[in-house]
Amino acid sequence: MKKFPFIYWLAIIFEFFERGAYYGMMSILAVYLTDNLHFSITETGSVLGIIQPIVYFLPLITGAIADKIGYRRMLTIAFAFLGTGYFLVSQSTEYVAVFASLSVVALGAGTFKPIISGTIARVTDEETSGIGFGIFYWAINLGAFLFPLLIVPYLKTIAWNYVFIVSAICTGLMIIPNLLFYKEPYSQADANADKGETTIDIIKSIGKKIYTVLFDWRFILFIFIYSLFWVLYFQMYGTVLWYVQLFVDATPLDNFISNLFGITWHFDIEHVTVINALTIILLQLIISRIVTKTKSIPTLITGFVFAIIGMGILAIGGNIWVFILGLFIFSIGEMVAHPKYMSYLGLIAPEDKKATYLGFGFLYGVFGSAIGSFLGANLYELLINKPIMSNLQLQLSNAGVNFSETASLKELITQAESIGIDKYDAIAYGEPTELWLIFCGIGVVGIVGLLVYNKFIAKK
Repeated sequence: MKKFPFIYWLAIIFEFFERGAYYGMMSILAVYLTDNLHFSITETGSVLGIIQPIVYFLPLITGAIADKIGYRRMLTIAFAFLGTGYFLVSQSTEYVAVFASLSVVALGAGTFKPIISGTIARVTDEETSGIGFGIFYWAINLGAFLFPLLIVPYLKTIAWNYVFIVSAICTGLMIIPNLLFYKEPYSQADANADKGETTIDIIKSIGKKIYTVLFDWRFILFIFIYSLFWVLYFQMYGTVLWYVQLFVDATPLDNFISNLFGITWHFDIEHVTVINALTIILLQLIISRIVTKTKSIPTLITGFVFAIIGMGILAIGGNIWVFILGLFIFSIGEMVAHPKYMSYLGLIAPEDKKATYLGFGFLYGVFGSAIGSFLGANLYELLINKPIMSNLQLQLSNAGVNFSETASLKELITQAESIGIDKYDAIAYGEPTELWLIFCGIGVVGIVGLLVYNKFIAKK
């Protein structure tokens, strides 16, 4: 540990707070938009389907610019965007204002994302890079674990928008240690290599690289096939949260934890991402060791199989233990597949363009979050929201109860309960099983795609 310089640990602290703030927000965002701001399911899906791809696409540009103008300056810009964006989200209630505010957050996250990994790459060597990036990965998941587990539930008891305010504080205040302590991990050789190259030159160069990679259809096809895994993953920030709120009875888990630790515990939507993060913290090193020497495509297919099983388990019903088991198995699939994906990109990239091609590996997140958010929201609306609401409106009408045509599902359920209609009878008209089986089908398409790719395209 002593071989890591101070700037390394400062970068790890930055990563912990930035990811904690981001995952703290994402753990409740979809439900906050629908329940607190009364956006429709499809409107919320549109927001997520545009904002999240920005976070994955922007590093292509911001990473190259940071190499030119300096990491410290770009970090200052990133933290300014993040702090401002989160605060604006906390104060926004209209659709356009929320969308604009979240866009500022996405700009900050997309600017921040490549700088920390770039810093670690520059301050580690062949001996220390393995453990260096391992600690970095743990910092990400530790933030994704602790913030939703401990901080978000407390803030929600005050007001939901306090989650965004605290995210603003956690990121905005990072400007201070950045300005006081962060030193450029930039050698004189790097500086000499960049002399005479303007920011416009860098952007033009990036444009040429995008053109080159996008017209390599075999490479893009592989990324697109793999992104089907992430179509499933990004349901954790949308459909899974709505599903938990409506269908999952967490009482057995609440009682178990409360009795075990002598506290009052309540499982809620923000704890969904905690399951994924905790699984990775506990098992990533073990899983990585197991798959180190396995072949790439079969390993990716195995990851898909775990994901399909996990998603299929969600289709069984709303028991909390079944739900946790489903997410646990899905998370194993993520740990099996993703490291192999990154490794395989390095194998199939042209020898003289490896850096360029590896830089575009992030496109899985662009495809996965865009397709997953739009598709998930629309399927949830079609299979769950609409049939339940139509039935409740009919029953309320037959009972002579007045209700607003614009009432949300939550409001209709409350009205139904007031006239003796049990919540579980009300939601029985939804089709969550069909929802999860459709996503299982998408996973199967991914497996078939990998098999076809491996047989007819990979060797070329």
